[in-house]
Amino acid sequence: MILIADSGSTKTDWCVVGNSGKVLSISTQGINPLVQSENEVERVLRAELMPAMTYISDITDIRFYGAGCRDEMITVLERLLRKVFPAAVNVCVYSDLLAVARALCGKNEGIACILGTGANSCLYDGEHITANTPALGYILGDEGSGAVLGKLFVNALFKGRLSDKVRTAFEAETQLTMPVIINKVYRQPMPNRFLASLSLFIGRHIDEPDLHRLVVDNFRSFLVRNIRPYCRPDLPVNAIGSMAYHYRECLEEAARAEGMRIGTVMKSPMEGLVRYHSDI
Repeated sequence: MILIADSGSTKTDWCVVGNSGKVLSISTQGINPLVQSENEVERVLRAELMPAMTYISDITDIRFYGAGCRDEMITVLERLLRKVFPAAVNVCVYSDLLAVARALCGKNEGIACILGTGANSCLYDGEHITANTPALGYILGDEGSGAVLGKLFVNALFKGRLSDKVRTAFEAETQLTMPVIINKVYRQPMPNRFLASLSLFIGRHIDEPDLHRLVVDNFRSFLVRNIRPYCRPDLPVNAIGSMAYHYRECLEEAARAEGMRIGTVMKSPMEGLVRYHSDI
């Protein structure tokens, strides 16, 4: 049996896959080796994952995809997973971007993107990532992301580039004033998540021309700055994440404006990863 993990900083989805397909799904808190110690990661594995596992002795392969899985952290996670699953013969740790590429494209060449709170993209050859435009985070980059959309929205709102109707609705629905937003962005933890949460208001009012244009322009910036450098207009742009999933029509409009086309769009990668590893 294969144990597949799709891990972010907030949540990790685990799936046990046997010859007949998916047999068990589990969720634990997120695992990110860049921000958690080895002891913390092992505690999550033993306290949250192991009690829910009913096929421990049958796990022969582990495929862990996660945020923060850079080269120097891969050996750390592989060692911890082998410690917790001593019967596993093959233990492999990969980046969350490779998870998206394999979930979206399978064993075919393609362009794969993350469009959620953050944004990223890559060119994929059917097995490995061959090119990646640096995302640079929501302050320096992350075009197309929920965090950047929130940043653009706040800027437009308080600099008078949105209609009075939108501003009145925002204040009535959220009770967020300029001082409150400034405090959340500059003095509170996780400002990227707060900014991305403003997408909920935008989504409820996406029929407003100003907001529709804001979303489309955010996606166009992503396509121009991150996808065009791959120089592969023959390939569709595939994407996973809440922004791509909930704003698919805006994403397709942005792609048409830039002479590109959208392919597969998913909310999360697990089902695609199950298919990918079931075919190996």
